[in-house]
Formats: sequence, C-alpha cells, structure tokens
Amino acid sequence: MILSLNTIYVLTGIILLVVSFLSFRDQKNLRRWTTGSFWGLYALTFLFGQQIPPVYMGGIVLVIVALAGFGGVRLGHYDERSRTERLKYASKLRNWVFLPTLLIPTITMIGTVALNNTKIGGIPLLDPKNVTLVSLGSAGVIALIVALIITRDTPQRAINEGRRLMDAIGWAAILPQMLATLGALFAAGGVGTAISKIVTNVIPVHNTFAVVVAYCVGMALFTMIMGNAFAAFPVMTAGIAVPLLIHMHGASANTLAALGMFSGYCGTLMTPMAANFNIVPAALLDLPDKYQVIKAQIPTALILLTANIFFMYFLALGGH
Repeated sequence: MILSLNTIYVLTGIILLVVSFLSFRDQKNLRRWTTGSFWGLYALTFLFGQQIPPVYMGGIVLVIVALAGFGGVRLGHYDERSRTERLKYASKLRNWVFLPTLLIPTITMIGTVALNNTKIGGIPLLDPKNVTLVSLGSAGVIALIVALIITRDTPQRAINEGRRLMDAIGWAAILPQMLATLGALFAAGGVGTAISKIVTNVIPVHNTFAVVVAYCVGMALFTMIMGNAFAAFPVMTAGIAVPLLIHMHGASANTLAALGMFSGYCGTLMTPMAANFNIVPAALLDLPDKYQVIKAQIPTALILLTANIFFMYFLALGGH
C-alpha cells in the first residue's frame, strides 16, 4: 500500500517531537522540561509503538501519566499575533478561513467511499484495513497545506499554533487512546458478561421495551464513564444487545448496532471524559467555564437518547 496507517502514525510522531523540542527551548515555560518530556514520550508511542516491547511501553505510559498528574504540562510562549493582527487577517480571509476545516470531512469521505479500492501499479493507494483513518490523516495534511496557502503564512506559524493548542489541551489529548485501551481491557476481562448478569437480575428481560431502555441508557452511561462510544460498544453489546435483544427477542443486528452507537454518542455529549469533543472546544474558544459546551449539549443529548429508544424499539424490533 502507498499510504498506510503507520505513515499517519509516523507523521503524528514527528509533529509531537517538534512540539517536544520547542517546549524544551521555551524559556518562558516554567515547566519546560516536564512539558517537553510529556510530548516527547507521547511521540515515541506513535513512532515506535510496534517495536517497543509491551512492558516498556507500559512504563512509558506510567511516566506520561505521572507527568500529567503532577501538573507537568503547562502553557508557554508561542509568538502569537496581536489581537489587531488577528482581526485584520479575519477581515481579509472572511469565510475562506473555514475551507481547511471543511476539507477534512470532505476528503475523508472521498477517500473512504471513492478511493477505498484504488490501486496504482497494482498497489493499493490506501491501507485496505484502515481506509477511514488513513483518509482522515491525509485530509489533515492536505487541509494544513491549503491553510498555509490561503493565509500565506509560514509552517513555523502553524507549528507554534499547533504547540499552543496541544499545551492548552494538555493531558486530555491522550484520553481517546487511554479510554479505547480501557474498553478493550474491560471486554477481554468479561465485563460484558457481568453486565448481562446484572441486567438479567434487575429488569424483566422478557419485556422488550425494558431491555431496549437498558441497552440505550447503558450505552450512554458507559460512554460517559469511558469517554468513548467505541470503547463502550463492545462491552454493552456483548452484555445486553447480543444475548437479550438479538438472540432472545430477534432484533435486527444492523439496525440495533447503528442505534446503539448513536445512543453512545448521546453520552459523549454529556461527559468531560470525551475531551476531544467537549473540553477542546472550550479551550479553543477560551470559555471561562470549561464545562460550558457540555451544559449546552445536555438537553439535545437527552432528547436524542429518548428518540433512539423508540427508534430501536420500533425499527430494530418491530415494536414487539
């Protein structure tokens, strides 16, 4: 394959290494050594994750957690433009400033749908096993290039702003990976089976609607705990959906899975554990309340979750 997932990992690792190097050089950051070490170790997980033995990788993760836990990641100096300059650029670019952002989902969709089977000289263009992720990574690179073109700015500016954003997010940047790993561990540890036993003992499993409510609400709650619907899905589906809804009540697996994930996303809207969705926007917008995004999303999440319950009951189970 020409573009593999490992290529995206290497590019990510290189960016993090640059962030680490600049952090070490930032004399105005009182925690520059710990901040630089945090991003440097995180870079190693992307660059050499497949080569580093698990026990050593576990040690790296523990050091990363310790650095973050003791407040080792702090903001520094990023050579930012003045407010007057930013307003001038915004007035000049107007709506074109949104083009790079819109390119990311557009190119990701094109790569996933239109280029998934494309070959050059008999070699797949995109990694067949990770088409969406490779497309997303490629879209990010293309969006960066387009952003540099339309702003006529320098790569150094992009790096400085990227470092500012990474430092502002801090430890929350690693949450998706941590939580996805935790979900896999829970599934392997039999948490799904334990949940199935609890649900069987608590609710009337022969009542279809009650089981649907347990699955949808369980997906939302477990996602709030895990911060990731993908981490919650294997646990809740193995514990409730497969044995009770599919095998016992004959639910449509495809419809059930789609609505189950959607229920999980409702939980994503209501938890700070989904840092990339809820904490990052607050940091980007410099909101005084870092939970303001979550507070604004809760009513929508509850309405959608209620709708999902009825959709699943009538569409996946035919209302019986």
